[in-house]
Amino acid sequence: MLSHTDLKRGVQIILDGEPYEILESSAMKKAQRRPVIQSRIRSLLTGNVFERNFQQGDVFEEADLNKFEIKFIYTNKGKFYFSEKDNPSKRFELAKEQIGLGAEFLKPNQILTGILFQEKFINVILPIKVQLKVTEAPPGIKGDRAQGGTKTVILETGAKVNTPLFVETGDIIEVNTETGDYVRRTE
Repeated sequence: MLSHTDLKRGVQIILDGEPYEILESSAMKKAQRRPVIQSRIRSLLTGNVFERNFQQGDVFEEADLNKFEIKFIYTNKGKFYFSEKDNPSKRFELAKEQIGLGAEFLKPNQILTGILFQEKFINVILPIKVQLKVTEAPPGIKGDRAQGGTKTVILETGAKVNTPLFVETGDIIEVNTETGDYVRRTE
C-alpha cells in the first residue's frame, strides 16, 4: 500500500478500481490543517488528465501492470492498431486520446512497450525520444538576429514540430514524445 507521500511522478496507483499515473504532485500545507497533496493524474484507460487533491492518511494500492513488447502497425480514423511483437495475428487497438500527445510520433513497425491491466491491453509506453525524418521544411528566412529563429516542419508521421532554421527536408531529427519539442538534428 502507498501513502500520500509516495505519490511522485510516474507512480501508478489504483483509484476507484481503475489504474492512474501520477503526472505531477506537490505538497501544500494550509494553516491549522493537515497537509494536502495536489496532483495531476492521467487515467491509463481513457487518457483523461485531471487534478485531484489527496489528504494525509489516504492510502492507495499500487497498480499491478504487466508490460510486454508490441509493434505499432498502422492508424486509421483515429484508431491506432498494434500487435504482439512476435505474433502479428494478436492485434489490439487504442484511441488517440488514450495514447496522448505521443500518438503523433508513431511510425509503422516501431517497437513499443504495451501495458496490461487485469489481462486487458490498456495503453502503450512510448520512448521518451524518437528519431523521425523531415518530409517538408520551408526555407529558413533570416530575421531578427536577437531572437533564435524557428520554423514549422512536417515529419514522416505527419506531425508538425517547431525547429531551428537550419533544419531541412531529408534531415533526421530527434523529438521528445512527452512535450512534442525538437531536441536535436542527428543527420
